[in-house]
Amino acid sequence: MTENQKLSGLRGLLNGSIREWNMKRLKKTGVFILLTPIVFIIFFIIAFILYEIFGMCINHLAARRQTHALQFNLESSIPDIEFINIYWQTGNTSGTGNHVDCLSSITFSTQMPESEIKSRLSECYQFDEWSCCISETDTGDYLFYLNTSAPFADNIEGH
Repeated sequence: MTENQKLSGLRGLLNGSIREWNMKRLKKTGVFILLTPIVFIIFFIIAFILYEIFGMCINHLAARRQTHALQFNLESSIPDIEFINIYWQTGNTSGTGNHVDCLSSITFSTQMPESEIKSRLSECYQFDEWSCCISETDTGDYLFYLNTSAPFADNIEGH
């Protein structure tokens, strides 16, 4: 076997392995190009779901905090207060399906008249008979109703 024949065989071997190497690289590049959009779509779906879950948690914490603050303000302003029912809710309270509210509702009893209760709490709350109001129940107790917008008002929880 001559030197040229040896080199020719070596070149053929190298060309074949280079072609194999190029094909493997081309396959990997093709798979990467095809999978990249799928990975990004999955990433954005997961990020959206986590954002919504985070928003729901923050909204629930805000409603609980609002209710505790309301309870504290009532205790501070009314000396003979007796709590009957304390309730809070997060969600769409008006039924329109386009926002999230934080609702706090506390039923309590006291000998103090309604006008005096409103007077004492007017520093903390603006009574508008829609989102913040006190009303007397049939049993002579009082119901304090407070409805505010949630921090994540466009959360999926309101739709």
